[in-house]
Amino acid sequence: MAIHSTTHEAHHWEHSWAPAAIALAGLSFTLAFTSFFVYKAPLLAIICAGLLVVFALAGIAKWMSEMGQPTVPALNSLGLSLFIFGEILIFLALFAGYWTLRIWVGIDNGVWPPAGTPDALREKLNVLPLIMTAILVTSSLTYHQAEKAFEHETGGFTLWLLISIVLGVLFLGCTAYEYTHLWGAGFKLGTNQYSTPFYTLTGFHATHVLVGAAGFLAVLFGTMFGSVHKTLVKLVGVYWHFVDVVWFFVFSQLYFW
Repeated sequence: MAIHSTTHEAHHWEHSWAPAAIALAGLSFTLAFTSFFVYKAPLLAIICAGLLVVFALAGIAKWMSEMGQPTVPALNSLGLSLFIFGEILIFLALFAGYWTLRIWVGIDNGVWPPAGTPDALREKLNVLPLIMTAILVTSSLTYHQAEKAFEHETGGFTLWLLISIVLGVLFLGCTAYEYTHLWGAGFKLGTNQYSTPFYTLTGFHATHVLVGAAGFLAVLFGTMFGSVHKTLVKLVGVYWHFVDVVWFFVFSQLYFW
């Protein structure tokens, strides 16, 4: 009987609606963005933004309640691997569009960046993206230290995690600062051939940084309530390092080519 009970538990599957809620939050964000910027419908954008908050909070709360439950590490790693592979394909599609445009302009002997681009983006020694790169690289190092402290139980996990969260928020703050100044200079979506891919790629990457920071917060809350799972700590780190690597392509192609 004991053997039968153990086997039954090993094959017992838990079901969760948390991923569906998070996916609906992502869909709501897309609808809010396109409603405001593309279709000029602020009321619809506000409604979608409200749904974004509801779905995101519900999904995170559900995940928080499940943190102490057993997981299947192999399936968790497979799921994240498939997710990252899908994200790589999306980024490649965006980069392919930008590269096609950039090469086409070069073949046509056009000037790049085109007219209407602020001087801050014309400078090859633009300091801000270098600072943002340093911030992301440092955040990967600090979270790596957090993972080591968690694995070996040497202490300092929460401190390193908090530093990583602050760095992630600081990166988003730099993005907001840059957008504010560029927008004020008249460099908006559709200003020229460069503005649309610039905001698309940097904005898409910034949303990934936001998701990663939310993952850090989920780990932090789990630590506070004593229910954080080592698999979550590991997978959040893998996702964050992926976001870090993607940034090297974003900033090198958009700012220095």
